[in-house]
Amino acid sequence: MAGMSKIFVAQLLGLPVFGPDGESIGRIRDLVAGLRADGAPPRVLGIVIELATRRRIFVPMLRVAGIDSNAITLATGSVNLRHFHQRPNEVLVVGQLLDARVEVTASGASAVVVDTAMEPTRTRDWVLGRLAIRERTGRLGRRGPVQVLNWSDIRAPGITELTGQPQGAHQLLAVFDTMRAADVATALQDLPLKRRYEVADALDDERLADVIEELPEDDQKDLLAHLDEERAADVLEAMDPDDAADLLAELSDVDKNRLLELMEPEESAPVRRLLEFASDTAGGLMTPEPIVLTPDAPIAEALARVRNPDLTPALASMVFVCRPPSATPTGRYLGCVHIQRLLREPPFDLVAGAVDRELARLRPTDSLVEITRYFATYNLVCAPVVDDEDHLLGAVTVDDVLDHLLPDGWRERESALVEEGERA
Repeated sequence: MAGMSKIFVAQLLGLPVFGPDGESIGRIRDLVAGLRADGAPPRVLGIVIELATRRRIFVPMLRVAGIDSNAITLATGSVNLRHFHQRPNEVLVVGQLLDARVEVTASGASAVVVDTAMEPTRTRDWVLGRLAIRERTGRLGRRGPVQVLNWSDIRAPGITELTGQPQGAHQLLAVFDTMRAADVATALQDLPLKRRYEVADALDDERLADVIEELPEDDQKDLLAHLDEERAADVLEAMDPDDAADLLAELSDVDKNRLLELMEPEESAPVRRLLEFASDTAGGLMTPEPIVLTPDAPIAEALARVRNPDLTPALASMVFVCRPPSATPTGRYLGCVHIQRLLREPPFDLVAGAVDRELARLRPTDSLVEITRYFATYNLVCAPVVDDEDHLLGAVTVDDVLDHLLPDGWRERESALVEEGERA
């Protein structure tokens, strides 16, 4: 195999994977190794590749033709597209081995794995021959230096220890730090349940909220149930109100009401309003936090608001003009201004002069069919939801509509019971 002779795993993550003719296959997300009972270095069985569709597949190491600092090349462009399913005797090098506790044989010191290096053998196998570890000094706030030791120089964890003993998640979070929330959610679904909980415990509330929003419904409920009540309420506060309402609607009335009571009143109020509507109506699908301006606001302020990086592109495509108050439910709704119009107007002009007063509005009781027809008719990605008294209640975005149009469980990964692919 051409390429480097010793490779630290952290250098591989996210690298593009190509076929022999340069065709793009996906990106590497993890390695699979088999731990050995005799203490010998584990053999690397293959790599986990994430395709453009976010499906994760397994490719045996014998199919890897070359590894360098910029990419991985396969010997064939034909790969097994069955979803990767971890076997009981296998370990995910990034997902499980990083942050594992080990013991330095010579000194008896306790340490944590921060990286691992794989090396080729004469038989064309790759093994995890070396570990980068950091000794645990026991001093508050102190972290020992990183050492690189041979696998034989440490007492390595076995499958039982990795799946049973508590383990930190510092190194794994460093891997996740550069990934989108949707990609982290995909990675979490491939981790063992214990490891998934450890990652959730280590994430801050804002990041965990973003990740939970991207998980399938059952996984959302499972992670929320794992958290203590106080933290679960904090995470719900950090979620978008419409996503929090969707999740709470799936819980029992006792759990739902308890969590709503623990949330701050100003955070729970919009969620409670959303829960009054059926989930497949405009009132149930809307976000209560669109961009709302008064008619005397300048175009420059509207442009500054739509530049907010926390807004989705759909929600940033339109600002709504209302009489005070600006918080939903607002004062009298006057109309909307499309972002293209904002870009064409002088920044010192008032938004009142650019308002589209003729665009139809959605009512909170409109059905999913009516909402879909609305978006198709007006070629929009965002729409106002207005009540009978002309108060703006929120906005429905096209991504919320797609979530409900797609089949139930569309976020879920393929069943773990699918036929397993080859392990060469």
